[in-house]
Amino acid sequence: MTVDVRVLDDPAAGTARCLAAAANAGGHIALTGGSTPRAAYEQAAALPGDWGDATLWWGDERCVAPDDERSNYALARDSLIARLDPAPRVERIEGERGSAAGAERYERVLHRAFENELAPRFDLLLLGLGSDGHCASLFAGAPALEVTDRWVVAVERAGLEPFVPRISLTLPALTAARETVFLVAGADKAEAVRRAFGPQGDDLPARRVAEGAAAVTVLLDDAAASELRGAARKT
Repeated sequence: MTVDVRVLDDPAAGTARCLAAAANAGGHIALTGGSTPRAAYEQAAALPGDWGDATLWWGDERCVAPDDERSNYALARDSLIARLDPAPRVERIEGERGSAAGAERYERVLHRAFENELAPRFDLLLLGLGSDGHCASLFAGAPALEVTDRWVVAVERAGLEPFVPRISLTLPALTAARETVFLVAGADKAEAVRRAFGPQGDDLPARRVAEGAAAVTVLLDDAAASELRGAARKT
């Protein structure tokens, strides 16, 4: 596994620069949810550049209305999309349709956009990391993690809060991106960082993505990197 791990004073700023560069190139960008990327989205919106030719996708979504505070789309809309002029093309996951119907629709849209590809080749895929090692909405031990014949899957039971059904890209879809960036911050993620990206890690969803993807960068703050440093000193 070849992963470029960077410990930064402000990993959100580093992520913002990656987002702005991909947008300026007119790329397909898959966003993540949760609380960590908000600062990255806000900083990306403030950077100079043109998002007009970019297309925004999502790696996963909660099955809630698009204006629900738990919605990954709502987070990106408020912190990034609403601040951009010109705005990018937005291909959100319609979680309000329910997990099965929403997954089927999102897969159809992806197939239209990437019709000649074996999997959706995002120019940039942004992912977070759960304290349990999950990424997107693929949780360790869940059936969705083993799906290989679909790009999108319904996830009826989430492994962490909020405990609502979800829609997620599958492992083959997540590993197909040209560039993948994990943004992780906080001491509560330190053990998961070690297990996912350390030299003697565990079989976690995030590690499977890192092992299968073409180019992976992990942007950490000092707190999130603490156990990874300790593991490196022991090897």
